[in-house]
This record gives sequence, structure tokens and C-alpha cells, in this order.
Amino acid sequence: MNCCGFETSPEGGKKTVTTFDSLPCQAQSHPVTVRTMLLMLKPEFFDQVGDREYSFCASQDCPVVYFSEDRRFMLDDLRVRVGLKEKGDAIPLCYCFGFSKEDVREEIRTQGRTTIFHRIKSLVKNAMCACAERNPSGACCLGDVARVVERLMHEKK
Repeated sequence: MNCCGFETSPEGGKKTVTTFDSLPCQAQSHPVTVRTMLLMLKPEFFDQVGDREYSFCASQDCPVVYFSEDRRFMLDDLRVRVGLKEKGDAIPLCYCFGFSKEDVREEIRTQGRTTIFHRIKSLVKNAMCACAERNPSGACCLGDVARVVERLMHEKK
């Protein structure tokens, strides 16, 4: 199952979704529950979800967030920002505990290291998270946080 296809529009090179068959994002997607989707989608889209099985598209350059065989929900269809699909520092990184990429960068800048990953890991271990309800991907953020921390620590050097 593919999530999207792109075509460059004449006005400023902006990418718009035109087909659902051109760009396979299967390798960067995983199943997501309808409950997670309903918690993330704007209310006006609730009646469009139906009884389909959906996946979350984890491709950073793709504007599709959730997709099934015949339905797509885009970034603008959600109530929250999808940090994985945004650029910059003030993007959500951990939806359960409110950490952003900017928080990680600032802690590294001021302390030379960050404890954010370990704080999140400890809270998750103590069952204090609600990833399926708060994270648009419906999955734990620890892998994403670890990658961001590693990248930012290497930038520091």
C-alpha cells in the first residue's frame, strides 16, 4: 500500500498530492489505531474515518499523515503538529511529557549534554506515558528522541 504521490505545481515549486500510487512509503509506515487517529484529527474529519485499517506515514517530506487503501489524511487535517514532519527546533519531540527538539538543543548548549532521553525512558518504564493517545504516530517517541539527541550531540562537537 502506498501513501502518496507528488507533483510539482507551477506556483513556486510547491508539492501537492496528486495520486496515491506514485511514491511507496511502506518502509516508513506502521499501523495506527483508529482511536489514535480520532484523538489527532480535527472533529470535522471524524465521519470520514470509517472502518478502514490505517497506517501512519513516517516520511518527513510527505504531507500525508494517515492513509488506508482509499483514504488519506494530511497534516492540515490534524489538531496537533507532527514533529516528525516538521523542520526547525520548536517542534514536538515527546508528546507525553512536552519535550521539543529545542529543549534538547538548549540543554546540550547549557550543560554540554542532555538528560531528556533518560528522563523520558524512566517515565515510560514507570508506565507514565500515553503514547497511543498523545503521539500522532501512536507509538513511543524514544527512538526518535534518541536519534535527535545523537544528531545534536554530534553537531556540538
